[in-house]
Amino acid sequence: MVTYVMLLSWTDQGIKNVKDSPKRLDAVKKLAKELGGEVRSFYMTLGQYDLVLILDMPNNDKQAAFALKLGSSGNVRSTTLKAFPEEDYRRILGTLV
Repeated sequence: MVTYVMLLSWTDQGIKNVKDSPKRLDAVKKLAKELGGEVRSFYMTLGQYDLVLILDMPNNDKQAAFALKLGSSGNVRSTTLKAFPEEDYRRILGTLV
């Protein structure tokens, strides 16, 4: 599984219907499972982004499909970061000469 961090901002539509956000989160979790992944953590945040998702997906294609489906709802805009766990970080840096 590959870990991704998604930084989300509500659109005008999303904030207008913010009371529906918990139901939308449940749908997001369901979508991740349908694509073979899992939402590991969810946070509402203050600052530049409104929400943060940390999720595992089988591969980049599944993550792209997830992000496109999420964005097509019109409620959020997203920035996706691929996250490397510490073990990979150490292995990658260990290859530097």
